[in-house]
Amino acid sequence: MGIAYAVRERANCRGYKVGAILILDGRIVSTGYNGTPENMPNCDEGGCVRCAERVQSSSGKPKFESGTGYDICICVHAEQNALLAAARFGIPVAGGMIYTTLQPCFGCLKEMVQARIQGIRFRHPWSHPDQSLKPQYDVLKNRFEKGVKQIFTPDPREAWALGRGSRATDTGHPIQTL
Repeated sequence: MGIAYAVRERANCRGYKVGAILILDGRIVSTGYNGTPENMPNCDEGGCVRCAERVQSSSGKPKFESGTGYDICICVHAEQNALLAAARFGIPVAGGMIYTTLQPCFGCLKEMVQARIQGIRFRHPWSHPDQSLKPQYDVLKNRFEKGVKQIFTPDPREAWALGRGSRATDTGHPIQTL
């Protein structure tokens, strides 16, 4: 998970910062972090409408709750980027494992089922704001031969990664960005 934490340092989303690694036959074959597509302005530069509108509205509530507004978000998730990078370089992913710093969303889970990923390990939980959808999410989770499991490892940059702090105020040890 430490390598996924290091990859996460490249994330430029104004919300969650996520890193993922894809392992096949005991070797890291691909990595990914969340952010805008190549050659586009980053989220922290106003590149994503959803991230730009993430700030609280006049009502005091966020305009987009976690798990909503993906239809207007141009960002690519960390897990997607790991799968896409492998595909771009002709690396097969079937039978692989994904280690990610945040539990995958519905979309990423579906893509990993289709890519025939065997299992997922994540550090921080994520849940859709509409809990009535949990049974549908569980249907997808049950498709992984090696399961979807949370692992508990220290995360010195947790507040920053989960959007509750900044790099400057994070109490964890700074990690040199790539």
